[in-house]
Amino acid sequence: MGRHLLSGPWRFSEALSQRSHFSELSFDTSRSPFLRNLRIKVRSFQKPYATMSSTSQDQAGAPVSISTLSLHSTNEKSKFPYCFPSLNPVDVYRQHIGESLGQVTGIDPVKIYQRLAWTNTLDKGDLSLPVPSLQIKGKNPQDLCKEFAEKFPPSDFVHPPTATGQHLQFFFKPQALTNTVVGRILKEKAMYGTNGNHGLHNSADPSKGRKKIIIEFSSPNIAKPFHAGHLRSTIIGGFLANLYTILGWEVIKMNYLGDWGKQYGLLVNGYKRYGSEEVLLKDPINHLFDVYVKINNDVARQEAPIKELKEQIKSKQEKNEDVAELEKELEKLLEDSEDENARRYFKSMEDGDQDALALWKRFRDLSIEKYKKTYARLNIDFDVYSGESQIKPESLKSAYDIMEKTGVSERSQGALIVDFTKHGAKKLGKAIIVRKDGTPLYLTRDIGAILEREQTFHFDKMIYVVAAQQDLHLAQLFKVTELMGYKDTAGRCQHINFGMVRGMSTRKGTVKFLDDILKDVGDKMHEVMKKNAAKYEQVEDPYKTADTLGITAVMVQDMTGKRVNGYDFNLEAMTSFEGDTGPYLQYAHARLCSMTRKSGLKPEDLVAADLSLLTETHAIDLVRLLSQWPDVVLNSAKTMEPMTVLTYLFRMTHILSSGYDVLKVLGSEHEVAKARMALYESARQVLHNGMRLLGFSPVDRY
Repeated sequence: MGRHLLSGPWRFSEALSQRSHFSELSFDTSRSPFLRNLRIKVRSFQKPYATMSSTSQDQAGAPVSISTLSLHSTNEKSKFPYCFPSLNPVDVYRQHIGESLGQVTGIDPVKIYQRLAWTNTLDKGDLSLPVPSLQIKGKNPQDLCKEFAEKFPPSDFVHPPTATGQHLQFFFKPQALTNTVVGRILKEKAMYGTNGNHGLHNSADPSKGRKKIIIEFSSPNIAKPFHAGHLRSTIIGGFLANLYTILGWEVIKMNYLGDWGKQYGLLVNGYKRYGSEEVLLKDPINHLFDVYVKINNDVARQEAPIKELKEQIKSKQEKNEDVAELEKELEKLLEDSEDENARRYFKSMEDGDQDALALWKRFRDLSIEKYKKTYARLNIDFDVYSGESQIKPESLKSAYDIMEKTGVSERSQGALIVDFTKHGAKKLGKAIIVRKDGTPLYLTRDIGAILEREQTFHFDKMIYVVAAQQDLHLAQLFKVTELMGYKDTAGRCQHINFGMVRGMSTRKGTVKFLDDILKDVGDKMHEVMKKNAAKYEQVEDPYKTADTLGITAVMVQDMTGKRVNGYDFNLEAMTSFEGDTGPYLQYAHARLCSMTRKSGLKPEDLVAADLSLLTETHAIDLVRLLSQWPDVVLNSAKTMEPMTVLTYLFRMTHILSSGYDVLKVLGSEHEVAKARMALYESARQVLHNGMRLLGFSPVDRY
C-alpha cells in the first residue's frame, strides 16, 4: 500500500492575439472550483475586485467559485533573464542597478542583475548584492564594496548604495516606488504577483505553449475516513498546485488512491456479513470503516488458534514427533479463515470477475464522492482520481519486459527483484518487484504508473507529495525508471517530502479523522466568536465562518515550520489570536475589510488618491514590503515551502498592526485619508492574494 499507509485540468488555449506589450490568454477552468469561470484579459485591470467571504460552499458541500484568480502575462523582451518590469516592480530596480553599476565597473550588467538578492528584513535594504558572488579575482570583496558604492552614479530610483561588509545594500527611493506599487495593485488586484511567463516553454514565444506539471498528493485509502495523516500531503499539494497555476503552468492535480489489494477482498466479505444497504447510502465511508473494523476483529480472533497451532507444530517438529494431524487441522483453519477468503476474493477481482468488481467499484465511487466534500472544505479539487487499480496489466507487463531486457531485474528465490547495489546505488539496497506467487508489489504499480502518465500526459514535471517515511521508496522508483532507459523521465520527477504530525487528536478522545478534527477546531472558533456579541451579530453565517477560521487555524499551524520537520498538533495554540496563527491572519484581513467599509470611499476614489502624501516611515515600509510580493511568489517556487509565503504575510500584518495608530484614516484630512486607504486596500489585496495562494478562504468579517 506504500504511501497510502502514511499519509480536468484547466488549460491554456493558444495565445489568441499578441499586441505590442501584452498577450491575451484564456483558460478552460470548468473542472476546477479554485479557478472556475476564470478568464484572463491582461488589460482588464478595471474589473471590480472581489473579496472571498466565508460562505464559499453551496448547500451540497461543493465549493463555488472562489473569487477570481487572474493570471498576468506579457511578451515584453529584455536582455536580462526572466525580467518582466511590467509584472514585477522590483525588476525595474534590478534592471536599473545592473545597467548603472555595470556602466561604471565594466562588469556585465546581466551578471550583476542575476546576483541581486532580496533581503529578509527591510533594515538590510530592498536589494543586496553579495560582491563575492561576482567572482572578481585579485581584489578584496570589502574593498570592492566600498569602491562600487563610491562609483555608483546618482539615481532617481535608488539612494546611494551602502557598503556593509561584503554586501552592497540598495534602498529604493520611496515616492517613485509608492506610485508604482500602490498604483499597480489597485489596478491589477488579483493579478498582482502572478506571472504566466514562467510556465511557458519559451517566454519570448508564447506560441510554443505551456509546460505541464502533474502534482500527485493526498492519496488516502478508499472506504476509510479521511485520516489526519493525509492532511499534510493535501495542504502542501494544494499549495503547490495553486503556485504553479499562477506561474502559468498547466497543472494536473492527481489523487492516487489506495484502492487495490487483499484488504478490499476482506472489506467486501465483511460487508456481506455486517453491511447495511440503508446505512451505506446514508453514511458510506463511516459504515464501511465500521464493517472493516468488525471483519478485522474476526480475523484477529481466528489468528490466535492458528498461531497457537503453528507453535505446536514447530515444537513437535523440533522433537521429531509426528505432526500430520496437526498440519491437517492447520490447513483446514487456514482454508476457512477470513484472510484466505479475502485472498480468494481479491484474486477474482484481479482476474476481472465482474460480480466481484461491482461491489468494490461501488465502494470506490462512494468514497470519492465523500472525499470531494472534505476536499471542498480545504478549497481543493482534483482533475484525476487515479489509483493502484487503474494501472493497466499491459503497463505492468511492459515494465517487466523492459526490466528483463535491460538487465535491471533478476530472479532471487523465486521472486523478481532489483538489486540496486549492482547498479551503483548501494544505499537503495534491494527491492522486490514480483513476489514468488506472481503478484506485483506497490513499487511495480508505481513503475507502470510513471510509464502510463508519460504516454498520456507528456508531462514536463511530476511531483509526488509524500511523507518522508517514503524517501527510500520514491528514490528506488526514480532509480528503476532511470535504469529501464527512461533517464529523462526520471529526471523530471521530484519527491516533495514532509515530516509527520504528532498528537493529532480531538477533544473527545483519540480519534484522528480529519472531519472530526476540523469540527473540533471549528467549534472552538465558534466559542471564541460568541464572546464578542456585537461583532457576532454582524456575521451572516457564524457557523460557516467559524468553520473557515478553524480550517485556517489547522492549515497555518501545518505551514508554520519547514515541511520536512514534524510538529505537535496543539488545539489551544492554533486557535489563539495571540502570535502568528490562522485566526490572527484572518483577523488582519477582516480588519482591513472593515476599514474599507467604514471609510465610505469607493475604488475610483482610491485610484485617484495623491500617493505623495504617504511620507511616514510606516507607510514607506509597508510599500517596500508590498513591492516584494511577486518575488515572494517566485522564491516559494524555489523553496517549495508554504512557509515562504506565510512568513511574508505575517511580516506584513506586523507592519500593519504597528502603523494603525500612526496612519489613521477616520478623522484625517480627506486627501490624506484617501491616500492611506489606498495603501490599506493595496495591503488587503496582497494579503488576500497570499491567503488564496495558500488555500485559505479570507473572511471579510467575524
